[in-house]
Amino acid sequence: MPYGFFSVLYPCLEVFTYLCMQKKCYQTYKYKMFHMKKCIVFPLVVAGMVATTGCNEKPAKEPVKTVAIDVANMDTTVAPGTDFYQYACGGWIANNPLKPEFARFGTFDQLREDNQEQLRALIEELSHAVEGENEIARKIGTLYAMGLDSVQLNEDGFNPVKDQLASIHKIATKADLTRKVAALHKEGIFPFFALYVDADEKNSLMNIVQLYQSGIGMGDRDYYLHEDEGTKTIQRAYREFIHQLFTQTGCSPEQAEAAVEAVMKIETGIAEISFSREELRDSQKNYNKVPVGEFKAQSEFLDWDIYFEEMGLSDIAELDAKQYTFYEGLHNLLKTLSYEEQKNYLSFHLLRNAAPYLSDEFVNAHFEFYGRTMSGREEQQPRWKRSLNTVNEALGEAVGQMYVAKYFPASSKEKMLTLVNNLQEALSERIDGLDWMSDETKEKAQEKLNTFIVKIGYPDKWRDYSGLQIKNDSYWANVRRSNIFEMEYMLKDAGKPVDRDRWYMSPQTVNAYYNPATNEICFPAAILQPPFFNPEADDAVNYGAIGVVIGHEMTHGFDDQGRNYDKDGNLTDWWTEEDAIRFTQRADILVKQYDDIIVLDTVHANGRFTLGENIADQGGLLVSYQAYKNALKGKEKPALIDGFTDDQRFYLGYATLWGQNIRPEEILRLTKIDPHSLGKWRVNAAVRNIESFYQAFDITVSEPMWMDPADRVVIW
Repeated sequence: MPYGFFSVLYPCLEVFTYLCMQKKCYQTYKYKMFHMKKCIVFPLVVAGMVATTGCNEKPAKEPVKTVAIDVANMDTTVAPGTDFYQYACGGWIANNPLKPEFARFGTFDQLREDNQEQLRALIEELSHAVEGENEIARKIGTLYAMGLDSVQLNEDGFNPVKDQLASIHKIATKADLTRKVAALHKEGIFPFFALYVDADEKNSLMNIVQLYQSGIGMGDRDYYLHEDEGTKTIQRAYREFIHQLFTQTGCSPEQAEAAVEAVMKIETGIAEISFSREELRDSQKNYNKVPVGEFKAQSEFLDWDIYFEEMGLSDIAELDAKQYTFYEGLHNLLKTLSYEEQKNYLSFHLLRNAAPYLSDEFVNAHFEFYGRTMSGREEQQPRWKRSLNTVNEALGEAVGQMYVAKYFPASSKEKMLTLVNNLQEALSERIDGLDWMSDETKEKAQEKLNTFIVKIGYPDKWRDYSGLQIKNDSYWANVRRSNIFEMEYMLKDAGKPVDRDRWYMSPQTVNAYYNPATNEICFPAAILQPPFFNPEADDAVNYGAIGVVIGHEMTHGFDDQGRNYDKDGNLTDWWTEEDAIRFTQRADILVKQYDDIIVLDTVHANGRFTLGENIADQGGLLVSYQAYKNALKGKEKPALIDGFTDDQRFYLGYATLWGQNIRPEEILRLTKIDPHSLGKWRVNAAVRNIESFYQAFDITVSEPMWMDPADRVVIW
């Protein structure tokens, strides 16, 4: 499950925290679980969809040339030593005010937006495809058109979920409850807990069934447990949201209020037994492999024989019950609940997940809470964007295959392979040069680095979507079938060898990831364009941009979580005790630096929660800078370009990635749930520990960006 480079987080997925922390992307947490796709809206980054014959065709037209460092994006009225982020990005920030549909908008979001416009024109052509001509094109076109058909959606109302609600209302026994929980899980809806299949973290060649804490709709337990006024405001809005969903299905105000009380009672109870964000970063604490019989005996809130049979998992002998004490807590919680309360809870989670695919009154209720209250967005995305998101979620690799055929030349892959090799050599040199690590641990670290699997652009083998049915019955019915299709795709891997060729991001995703279980780094095609990878840019800028992305993902293999996995992806301690202590001492300094950051008013950043990404940001900068300097050996020193030295352009190339505007509500939300630091601090806090940054801009002790050398820390 990948660790992502970018956070593009939609605030309705309660299992999001851990699942995106385990596989690391440049800015998204653990990216793997298929059901995340229905709650986290990854803004589409597909640049085109047309049927072609090969994956390495040149673009149909010459790409638009992009200036490497655009001075108009800078604010040269601010000295780099005063606020480097403002100096590097202030012009872009001023020229790109937030539109009402965004809670946060940055340079990478602009890239997604540009690609969406290209995709929109191309996908609308597929809307006219008919059955028998090109079945994949028909599925894509049909699903997209259904998302646009506001007349039909509003006419349907909540009819698409009526039968599901009726089946929930029939629950009268433990067996009934179990079957309904399993049915919802098969559909990508996860009340109480979540189930997924992934590599066994201590036997990484084999997949194992894993259970994970889930079941809360506000995305983090603190929203239920804290009592500050800001949290109370969100709680009141959440209650209103629950009430509104039930009244929109025909419930009386009294029935809706009873549902509100049931949902809040159950979700607060779940929050109380859930691991904290910081506890979820402890890989060993979150590994609890047990025989299925033992697990059944200690957690009897469901009929597990029925549950596993319904999930098609009757034959499994063991599982990994991630947060082991959580399931005992669920057992005790459910003993206090009536079936009526549980039915209201299950009904709500069905409605919450279905709402974006129903009539406008449901869509708007969903947006008012998750979009406006939690993130500060002022209006919905246009319907066409939301429909594109759905298509990309349901048919990601089918879209991706068309994308790379038209927009990803083989030359880009070749250049990336060269860069990755250069970065690996630089990281190897840095490991050898560490003065705090013993030779014994260095040898193991080098073994891990040398066995990295590198994935660039797109998978060698594409997914088969022939089994996914897209019909003309209802939008939600198609989303539901897509969920089931994805879940069955995952469940069939239980107990089987891990497919190390599988990708956990589609090629059209502007992101990158590191997966500790397979020790792989992956760079999808869509990130390999400006401002990340610019063929028109000088080497210094590209090393500062895509080079740092590569170094970031590599460093994830050695951050506070990644370092716990060996070269084969197994969760095992390959460090000497002394080296582990020295690593922790350095990491704790970084934690304190970020803890001291005030993100808004009196709210501080969470240095412990963001530690892995902060280590990777720093490591990415250090490794890529060294790789760049290696590439210059034997060459004439680069001339000034636009008045900037090559070192200055390296750091400006990095900072350019993080120019963004963000709403106060989104600052607070991301600080609570996102393991990445906010954009400003991914620049200013990361560079303050790096000596070459001070030298590049002649920063002195009297300037705010200065940090005393005795207080700086370098880990990798």
